[in-house]
Amino acid sequence: MNELEIYLESLIHFTESEMKRFTSLFAEIRLKKSDYFAKEGEFSTRLAFVSNGVLRAFFRNDAGSEYNKTFFTPPSFVAAYSSITTKRRNLINIQCLTDCTLFVADFTQLTALYKDYPKFESLARILAEYKFAIKEKREIELVTLEATKRYEIFKIEHPNLENLINQYHIASYLGITPTQLSRIRAKK
Repeated sequence: MNELEIYLESLIHFTESEMKRFTSLFAEIRLKKSDYFAKEGEFSTRLAFVSNGVLRAFFRNDAGSEYNKTFFTPPSFVAAYSSITTKRRNLINIQCLTDCTLFVADFTQLTALYKDYPKFESLARILAEYKFAIKEKREIELVTLEATKRYEIFKIEHPNLENLINQYHIASYLGITPTQLSRIRAKK
């Protein structure tokens, strides 16, 4: 739980009692490689802090092809955000690419604290703004940059991730085929 507290404190200062109240809603769970944190079509209610491991958010088209949307590595929060905020079914899957340790809380219980703890609502806004900025940057890169440049950015933003996950996951994230990724890597 200490990792969660350190991460929260890097975003906003909490009193000891505020920190205890917030973190008391989280419980540690361990998921194995290939386990799902969220599945397409289900309703999500949980938010988790990634303490250890790597997860991916992905979607499948009607033909069954998978497309990686993002990776979650420590320290970060993970959730099927559109589902927990709209109360609609998940549009994406979130799957462990390695064994993972997560601290999980019920999203409704967290948001119920907003009224009595304005800092928690501020924290949610900070996290949402950060997620939006990352999403926007990634979308722009996908349509404006060549695959080689996207790969270079990936390596900077996700150091060592290549050593932890299969290359086809990276290729999917970059919007290229595994063969294209192999060619790019061979030139480096």
